[in-house]
Amino acid sequence: MIAVELRKLFRRPRTWVTIGLLNALPVLVAVLLAVTDLAPRPGEGPVFLSAVLTNGTLYPLAALAIVLPLFLPIAVALIAGDSVAGEAQSGTLRYLLARPAGRTRLLVAKLLSVFAFVLVTVVVVAAVGYLVGQLLFDVQPIGATIGGAGGTTGLSGTTLTPADIVGRTLLAIGYVTVSMLGVAAFALFFSTLTDSPLVAMLGALGILVASSLLFTLDAASSIAPYLPTRYWLAFVDFFRVPILWRDVVRGLALQGVYVAVLLGAAWANFTTKDVTS
Repeated sequence: MIAVELRKLFRRPRTWVTIGLLNALPVLVAVLLAVTDLAPRPGEGPVFLSAVLTNGTLYPLAALAIVLPLFLPIAVALIAGDSVAGEAQSGTLRYLLARPAGRTRLLVAKLLSVFAFVLVTVVVVAAVGYLVGQLLFDVQPIGATIGGAGGTTGLSGTTLTPADIVGRTLLAIGYVTVSMLGVAAFALFFSTLTDSPLVAMLGALGILVASSLLFTLDAASSIAPYLPTRYWLAFVDFFRVPILWRDVVRGLALQGVYVAVLLGAAWANFTTKDVTS
């Protein structure tokens, strides 16, 4: 059943169109940075964007930072929200449940297919970012070119070796993947509550938009550490020397809690609901 779900997902043109559109923005930004003078100066603007002008090896991380706040969550919510609700809307869900596999196995297959989509999408964004960075920007060893938390503190003059770059990039890809699993868990949970994929996707995105807005309000500072979007950009800490693990560990733990709770709720609801479509 897992193989069936994976084939179904990756044979759909919509899946690859979504991934293609997701990569369009980082490519466009790279072209604009390369041909115009709009890039932020070193130490200014978003992390990595000022650094990529002198080091294209960093562009995979810049690409992830570009799509992470909005476009990547939309893509993940779209696929995860459609996982169960899409079957119900098309009238195929009860036929799938008629098989001896059972509801739990079907939900696990859906979950693993969504996880595969998240991983493939993040890897493709990073890979396209790498190719674009190599083609459009200079490539040289990474020095103290990445701003710190406030955008002014460098990496203490420490140079990262190519092995360091590869290792830390893989860690960043893994971290972003885990962060998006939280989005997938929200969308999958809503997908078990409704027969409309659009409603499931909008429900998940509504939670994330509310989280992002609350994070900017001083009145919500007491709950800020528990908001699902709080530590999304902590992957930049992999490129500090030494690595700052505090926010990374907190981000992984927070997403783990959200994933466990929401998937448990999705399982409880899906295995007990009356499926009529």
